[in-house]
Amino acid sequence: MPTLEAVQLPPAAPAAPAGTGHPRARASALAALITVVAVCAADAVARSFPFGRHTRSVNDLGNQFVPFHAHLWDLLHGRAHGGALVNWQSGYGTSLLPDIGTYLGSPFALLVGVFPRDRIDLAVYVITVLKMAVAAVAMTVLLLTLRPGAGRRWVAGVLGAAYALCGWSVIEATYNTMWLDGLIAFPMLCLVGEWARTRARPLVGPVVVALAWTANFYTAYMATIGAALVLLLRLFLEETEVRARVWALARAAWTSALGIGLSAPILFTVFLGTKHAYPGWSKEFTPVPWSDFLARWLPATYSFSSPALFLGTGALLLAGALAFNRAVPGRERYAWTGLALLVALSFQWKPTHLAWHAFQTPNGSPYRQTFVLSGLLVIAAWVCVADGLPDRRALLGGGGVLAVIAGGAAFSELVSPWSYPMFFGGLAAALGALLVAGRARGRRAVALTAVLLLAGAQTAQAAVTAAYGDRERLHRLDSYPAWGGAHDAREAAVAGADGWPAYRTDPGRRQLTGNDPLLVGGEGASYYSSLTPDVLTKTMTALGGGWTSRGRSVQSLDNPVTDAVFAVGARVRAEKGGRPEVTRSPVPPLVTVRGGGRSPQYGGSPFRNQELLLGARVYTLPRTVAEGCAAGQEAFLWAPEYTGWARLGTTGKWVEFRGGAPKRRAALAPLGVSTGPSSGVVLRPAYKKAQLGCLDRGALTAAVERLRTTGASEVHVSDSGVRAVLPAGAAGTAVFAMPRIAGWRCAVDGGPSKPAGSYLGLVAVELPGSGSPTAVSCDFRPPGLKAGSAAGSAGLVGLVGTGALLAVRKRRAGAPKRA
Repeated sequence: MPTLEAVQLPPAAPAAPAGTGHPRARASALAALITVVAVCAADAVARSFPFGRHTRSVNDLGNQFVPFHAHLWDLLHGRAHGGALVNWQSGYGTSLLPDIGTYLGSPFALLVGVFPRDRIDLAVYVITVLKMAVAAVAMTVLLLTLRPGAGRRWVAGVLGAAYALCGWSVIEATYNTMWLDGLIAFPMLCLVGEWARTRARPLVGPVVVALAWTANFYTAYMATIGAALVLLLRLFLEETEVRARVWALARAAWTSALGIGLSAPILFTVFLGTKHAYPGWSKEFTPVPWSDFLARWLPATYSFSSPALFLGTGALLLAGALAFNRAVPGRERYAWTGLALLVALSFQWKPTHLAWHAFQTPNGSPYRQTFVLSGLLVIAAWVCVADGLPDRRALLGGGGVLAVIAGGAAFSELVSPWSYPMFFGGLAAALGALLVAGRARGRRAVALTAVLLLAGAQTAQAAVTAAYGDRERLHRLDSYPAWGGAHDAREAAVAGADGWPAYRTDPGRRQLTGNDPLLVGGEGASYYSSLTPDVLTKTMTALGGGWTSRGRSVQSLDNPVTDAVFAVGARVRAEKGGRPEVTRSPVPPLVTVRGGGRSPQYGGSPFRNQELLLGARVYTLPRTVAEGCAAGQEAFLWAPEYTGWARLGTTGKWVEFRGGAPKRRAALAPLGVSTGPSSGVVLRPAYKKAQLGCLDRGALTAAVERLRTTGASEVHVSDSGVRAVLPAGAAGTAVFAMPRIAGWRCAVDGGPSKPAGSYLGLVAVELPGSGSPTAVSCDFRPPGLKAGSAAGSAGLVGLVGTGALLAVRKRRAGAPKRA
């Protein structure tokens, strides 16, 4: 197979000098040790899990990542409802493969399987610390590959730790676990670029690229941009011939293409999953004030909307000193300094900001590429010190750079009382370490003192910054408890009521997280993901459902009509601090039959929309909420934009509503059984746009019985589909109790498979109306899987072909010449 390497076969990579293995290993071990000690010490000081009573599960960590890792545990142990293609537990059935690619693609995620399930929070914490340690090792290896730095490899270890402990890592990525794969990816992709430049490891490179893009494509994209910039700079510095530069770039491009191709089955499904997701939040980029930009270089600062640029004063001193270090060739020191400066400036300009983020301002923190700049600064610091300690002139220049940062930051409100003491204390320690190192002259004790000074300063600054971040996140963000008694009780209640697939068990409207079905079990409406399907959010909204996170965190809807429609036969209810209780109701099977004819359309009232989907009139709608319902009817209040409290009459229980577009939408909620027209609804504060629905339970029971009689007599559910047998003579439309997300294809009586129809947002199939029992089956394949698999196969063929060509060329090169 023709490849870019077929024209110019790379010679074998030169062997590493004897005796370099152990020093490199020691430097890597030092980097990992500093990282682990700093992170664990910070959490211990902050009394954060697992070292104290404060939860670390803030924001999406507790709401998304821990539950998704719990679901991965279930998949690994055969306990999950569904497989890699369909997640039957969330959102009444949704696609899992895009979520795997977004949240669980990292090889480190598999480590959850070795922990007990009720220690899932500890498993995620260990994975987080391990990823940071591996990032420190990867950066250390990269630094020593760029420059061996004989006699100063310990500095490479400290700088590797500085990269892993950068502000972006300990402030932002520590609770966005999958971002840490990008922290590892940047130095690894830089190594791939080095291999392309030196014609080494042509088969390992694509595998590394594939792992990076599969682990987390989002940060891998940013890391790839950073690695490409490093490669271009290296070619500018190290290669003098245009031909050599062109072939190095060609080899790098081929390696990247193969690696990204290998990851295509995941990448394509994630990409198309985002196209079918609810749009969420769009935000216009606005650069932060320069005072705030500079303040984030200091220790112990926190902000969600500015780049977390803290790196450690020692690393910053060396990076700033590079431009003034005459021991380094001018072309090299100005190139690395200029690259770092240009990347820093690119953060504040909208076109380059968009380029870093795949041309879309992210939902949330707008400076997610910050780790790339941290890596570039660490490389610059290493270039400054690798071939010799910087002299007084260079250190004065570096000190001047730090003075500008410290002076500019003084105008920012982000500076904390800890920032300047830790900053100048770290500076003093770094200067002391360099002074001591200059006098070591082979004496181990003196060299060890220098190591302790520099490593100690880095550890202390990073630990204080991380601890400060732990505290600030708890004050500013939503938090979720680590697994405890409430989780045990909810999990036991769900497991005891489980009847899937005969009926669903909803873990409850009162949520522990936005992904309770993944965390404690069951099969409910709750689902929170960046890939929450548009059809799910819109369907549940039409039925009176509530949500947060601008529509991407769909909540459970505690309503007997929607429970009947979605075959929720058991529902867990738990008051705050109380034991969960299970209520059961007879419900239709997962597949029911509706009459044929024109497909209905949702209107403006969730009560009427529920009746459309049910196929029967079951609600009475009073003109005002003050009129109340007839005695014996169940009262339900719909006030999606209301924030306040409501109750039925003067003795009913107060029910909270938390509306407020565009961030939140309050769910339609039960208020209790009415005692008559005098028991109207009381709202505090007053609100005029609420609507009251009065449910006739007898009418609902009759409607459910009709659906049970005409519905499927058999239902079989697999990891990727549903098969149902309907009664003889079934005619009209078979409706499956799952949202009609893209990827469903259905067939009748073994006939040809066609894209599923939609009945008010649910999967539907038109029936022929034959006299014999009818078998209907629907299978799911996520959009992009077929094309992604083809691209992945092409990447694999390209990799195998490249390996075969190299083997043939190597054999020919070693064959004896003919006379």
